[in-house]
Amino acid sequence: MRMVDIIAKKRDGGELTTEEIQFLVTGYTDGTIPDYQMSAWAMAVFFRGMTPRETGDLTMAMAGSGEQLDLSSLSGIKVDKHSTGGVGDKTTLVVAPLVAAAGIPVAKMSGRGLGYSGGTIDKLESFAGFAVERSREQFLQQVRDIGVSVIGQSGNLTPADKKLYALRDVTATVEAVPLIASSIMSKKIAAGADAILLDVKVGKGAFMKSIEEAEVLAKAMVDIGTQVGRKTVAVISDMNQPLGFAVGNALEVKEGIDTLAGKGPRDLTELALAIGSRMLVLGGLVEDEQSGRAKLEEIMASGKAVEKLAQMVEAQGGDKSDVYETSRLPKAAIIHELVASDDGYVAQIDAEAVGHASVVLGAGRLTKEMAIDLAVGMVLHKKRGDQVKAGDILMTIHANKEELLASALQELEGAIVISTKPPVDQPLIYKIIG
Repeated sequence: MRMVDIIAKKRDGGELTTEEIQFLVTGYTDGTIPDYQMSAWAMAVFFRGMTPRETGDLTMAMAGSGEQLDLSSLSGIKVDKHSTGGVGDKTTLVVAPLVAAAGIPVAKMSGRGLGYSGGTIDKLESFAGFAVERSREQFLQQVRDIGVSVIGQSGNLTPADKKLYALRDVTATVEAVPLIASSIMSKKIAAGADAILLDVKVGKGAFMKSIEEAEVLAKAMVDIGTQVGRKTVAVISDMNQPLGFAVGNALEVKEGIDTLAGKGPRDLTELALAIGSRMLVLGGLVEDEQSGRAKLEEIMASGKAVEKLAQMVEAQGGDKSDVYETSRLPKAAIIHELVASDDGYVAQIDAEAVGHASVVLGAGRLTKEMAIDLAVGMVLHKKRGDQVKAGDILMTIHANKEELLASALQELEGAIVISTKPPVDQPLIYKIIG
């Protein structure tokens, strides 16, 4: 087999065999296939696409390129959850302990944030002493003991995807849907999931800007999951405005705890229940989404969801008192209020602009090596559709440096639009696939 023939075959619209896909993934991982040939192949895929069978084969080849986590020693159906990323998306902080409290084991590997898409691992480090690096046996034993563990991704998981992802980033092939879908799904499969719940974000603050694009990606990932024997469901949810009120690591942790206690923002609570209830269905715990929702609402009201998070924090080296006394979480030195200049209705909150402002403050990172400030960010006081009067506080900004606050305020100019008429309602969840 020759890589040049595989490139030509895909360039001309041909369908690659399972063996050809395995050849190119193995060769690229071990260095026998150079970057320039893989770049040519990725561009051919960008223009020619891949069939569902090809995409499934690529996913499994990348999943098998490194270590794979074996969760078979854990009882029950293991359900993983993945979000394509957004602003203020702290859903995993809520869903993981909530679903675990219901009886579904959650053994989850999460990533750090890059750009304005916050990472769950960064947020969890708001709990002083919280250990995100755990040995495989520590990770599995914790799930056996308390039903949940969230750790950083293993360095040996899907090395083929790591190499290909970095290459796509510098060759203008990031947007190729088969490559996005196989990248996400290879990591989920290598992490040992029996079933997968995907939260595909769409809108200004998301990678997929249109519902049509989001549907294509969601369907591709569900097709992969089905093809390789993993029950998979995708929820397409709105990211035109931030999710919940809080944006920033410790601020989002506090909001996540409030939500677990049944006192969170309406949109975050609704999304967590929609995702969590479907995870209970995938895990075989309930027959339908309505039964799952009722069970999760009961767990929230009982205090068991907050208790499960406290157990996880303590098991991973943190102080569970931080869960019950959120005033102990990192706090910023500077508090600045952004107020409305006119009466009217909030017509738009630009999630992308808010996300960029949070990065400027230090809540996100532009490169993987950058340190982040856990205390900074912003808290919205109004959301799209809310009525406001001149002088009402729209947003509280938490900063640690005056010059970064000034830069963030520049990013936020025009981000919140006030109109004389209420805007047309936009759904939180557009579609369920799978």
